[in-house]
Amino acid sequence: MNKLPLAKRTQILAMLCEGSSMRSISRIADVSINTVSKLLVEAGEACLALHDETVRNVKASRIQCDEIWSFCHAKQKNVASAKAAPEGAGDIWTWTAIDADTKLIVSYYVGDRSGESAMTIMDDLRTRLANRVQITTDGHRAYVEAVEGAFGADVDYAQLVKLYGPTITAPGRYSPAECTGIKKIRREGNPDIAHVSTSYVERQNLTMRMSMRRFTRLTNAFSKKFDNHVHALSLYFVFYNFCRIHKTLRMSPAMAAGITDRLWSLEDVLARIDADAPAPAKRGPYRKRGA
Repeated sequence: MNKLPLAKRTQILAMLCEGSSMRSISRIADVSINTVSKLLVEAGEACLALHDETVRNVKASRIQCDEIWSFCHAKQKNVASAKAAPEGAGDIWTWTAIDADTKLIVSYYVGDRSGESAMTIMDDLRTRLANRVQITTDGHRAYVEAVEGAFGADVDYAQLVKLYGPTITAPGRYSPAECTGIKKIRREGNPDIAHVSTSYVERQNLTMRMSMRRFTRLTNAFSKKFDNHVHALSLYFVFYNFCRIHKTLRMSPAMAAGITDRLWSLEDVLARIDADAPAPAKRGPYRKRGA
C-alpha cells in the first residue's frame, strides 16, 4: 500500500490547522485533493479518540461556554431549494467549553442550537471535570435547563446576557446590532460575579474562524459534508490543546492543565493514525499464469 512520506503528511495536517483550503493544500503539497480529504478523515477520527481519552479529570475553577455558527452545503433557509443537499445540510452550531485559566477546550459538540445539543455538551462536560466549577454562558435559554440537568446543585452557574441596541436594516449592510450593555444573572449556587464573563470563549470563537478555512464568512469555503466538518474541528481542537503554544501561557493549554508534560507535534497525531490503521491483508502464495 502506497503511503506519503511522514514530512508530507505532517505538512498537509499543519496547513489544515493553519486555515489553508483543501485545494490550495493539494496544489502546494503536490498531491491529489482526494489524498488531502482522506488524511483529514483519518486525522479527524484519530483526534476524536485522542480528545475523548486524554481530556479527563480536568481540575478547573472557571468554565466559559458558547456556541459558534457555521453551515454545511447551504444555509438553512436555502436547503429546501438546494440541489442534492446531503444529510446534515444547513446551519451547524459548534458548542465549546473552555477553561478560563488554562485556555483548555474541555468539551465540544457539533449539532444544532436546540436544548438537546445543550444537554449533550453539558453532560459531556460534567464527565470530564474533576471538581466543582463556576460556569458562565450567554443568555441562550437552552443552557439553563441543560446545566441544571447535568450538574444539579453541584455547580456555581451564572449567565451573562448582552443587551443590544436597535438592529440596523440598511440595504447591503453586514454587521450585527451594537451591544449597549450586559446583565449578569445568578442561576445556581454562588458564582463570583466578578468572574462572570464569556470573553475567553468568545475570543476562542475568533481563533476558530481564523484557523479553519471552512469557518470564513462570505466565501465558498464552507463545509460540503457534515462529517468533514466534524473531522476538521476534532483535528483543530487537538492541535490547539496539545500542539500549539499559547502566547500568554507560553505552553500548550494541555500542559497548563496538567494533562501532559510535553508539547505534542502533529507527528503524534500521525502515529495514532498509523496505530489505528487496520493491518494490510496478507497475500496468498504466488502462482504463475497457466499453472
